[in-house]
Amino acid sequence: MAEATYNARLRTFYEEVVRPKMIEQFGYKNPMEVPVIDKIVINMGVGEATADTKKVTTAAADLAQIAGQKPVITRARKAISNFKLRENQPVGAKVTLRKTRMYEFMDRLVTVALPRVRDFRGLNPKSFDGRGNYAMGVKEHIVFPEINYDRVEQIWGMDIIVCTTAKTDEEARALLKAFNFPFRQ
Repeated sequence: MAEATYNARLRTFYEEVVRPKMIEQFGYKNPMEVPVIDKIVINMGVGEATADTKKVTTAAADLAQIAGQKPVITRARKAISNFKLRENQPVGAKVTLRKTRMYEFMDRLVTVALPRVRDFRGLNPKSFDGRGNYAMGVKEHIVFPEINYDRVEQIWGMDIIVCTTAKTDEEARALLKAFNFPFRQ
């Protein structure tokens, strides 16, 4: 029940605040033209997995706590002898969040996790890919409140990609700014 109300809160925020703001800024004729956040992909690469494969399982467990969803273990596509990497060896974990879990994660990211990042001066406004998707990196996964700092064996970084339906970077930047993403000036 709590999940449904959570989704409704951010969804109504989008409908009542973000969408009219975007229509006014970009002059969309149809309300369905307004970009939406499609999905959020979280990727956690574990470089030390070549020596100890149990580290991937630990990282996946932490990622499951952060995302609230079971992650997929990513495996090496081909062998690279310089990195002591064999084909099909587990090297990380990733999870794709949509709808309710996506909004819940996005809210926790912006309001709780990013302010807890050490020496945080804002997100890089140039990390868009040209098609309206935004990528960012977090150096320590312990900034999320779900992770118990005392039980963490090792600190891992993660990549967070926010995929939108925006056609241009300018539209995507305005959409994320409306959702209170703290971009650098």
